[in-house]
Amino acid sequence: MCVKDHMTKNPTTVTKETYVSKALDLMNQGKFHRLPVVDDNNKLIGLITEGMVSETSGKNNTSLSIYELNYLLSRTTVEDIMEKEVKTVDGDVFLEEAASIMLDAGVSVLPVVDKDNNVEGIITEKDIFQAFAELMGYKHQGTKFVISCEDKPGIFAKAAKLFADNDANLEACAVYHNDERGTEVVVKATGEISVEDMQKILEDNGFNITNIIQTDKDGNRKIYK
Repeated sequence: MCVKDHMTKNPTTVTKETYVSKALDLMNQGKFHRLPVVDDNNKLIGLITEGMVSETSGKNNTSLSIYELNYLLSRTTVEDIMEKEVKTVDGDVFLEEAASIMLDAGVSVLPVVDKDNNVEGIITEKDIFQAFAELMGYKHQGTKFVISCEDKPGIFAKAAKLFADNDANLEACAVYHNDERGTEVVVKATGEISVEDMQKILEDNGFNITNIIQTDKDGNRKIYK
């Protein structure tokens, strides 16, 4: 899962000469909250967010009237308030690297640039949340089995073979390690075999099933266990 597969491509941008009021209008029209700032060659030079506007103008605690505030924003340029030291990411890196950069830097958005610093896209926390939900098949039809098991080689392969032997296709899978519950294998599968029969097969082969959730084609979920 690469950044370029989940980013907003060719995002709206502004130049440093753009008035803040205009930048806010663009954000409101596009229903987004951040804008990369570029030079005349589309090279990234900064970033402006709604939060920066509120902080700089004192929008939330100012004694200025709405007319005075609007006048101030119409005379302030993006260059006056933009973040100039912007964390960025390459579109070809894996999504988890972008997430790690955000966490380490304490930011919720990364402009995506090429090797020449040209803006190709923008990726946000929301994009990563959506990608995670897609990766785990949250809204997709199928049945999720959460299997508590030993942490040793071959366990996942054994479980996967049981699904394959019963013509159940693995749509998503993951392995989690935590201090409270040990090792868990999470499998989202589709197939003709019933939930009850697949559960019995897994349990007869020594697997402890802790949760079973089935999602139908309309996205409705039924909890079996």
